[in-house]
Amino acid sequence: MYSTVAVGTDGSATAAEAVRQAADLARRYDAKLVLLSAFGKHETPSSSVDETQWASNPASQVREILTRTESELSDRGIDCSTVVDEGDPADVLVRLAEECGADVLVIGNKGMQRRVLGSVPKTVTQKAGCSVLVIKTD
Repeated sequence: MYSTVAVGTDGSATAAEAVRQAADLARRYDAKLVLLSAFGKHETPSSSVDETQWASNPASQVREILTRTESELSDRGIDCSTVVDEGDPADVLVRLAEECGADVLVIGNKGMQRRVLGSVPKTVTQKAGCSVLVIKTD
């Protein structure tokens, strides 16, 4: 039924539950699991670059979360990869799910709160070209 399961994550508790359930789906259907995430624009002063900027860089933080999660899932025998891009979380998740050929996109009902208006789950369910499973965590 599913050959590719995508899941949006930002490291939040809600996203962790979405990843757990997406991993269960991937295992059940012997599907590939693709971890997706988005980060916002990061303004860095051009005059002073130091090591502390690496620690506060949103792209670096997201990549670290994804790398750690991918490693944990691979250790459990799940075929897993990661994709991350800059932009609005809902738009990025929808685009990346399409690019990876996802049959289903799993997201949490909270988290990824970087949107100013509207909710990520609402936008994703309206725009996604594949099925969307929203994990309720409260």
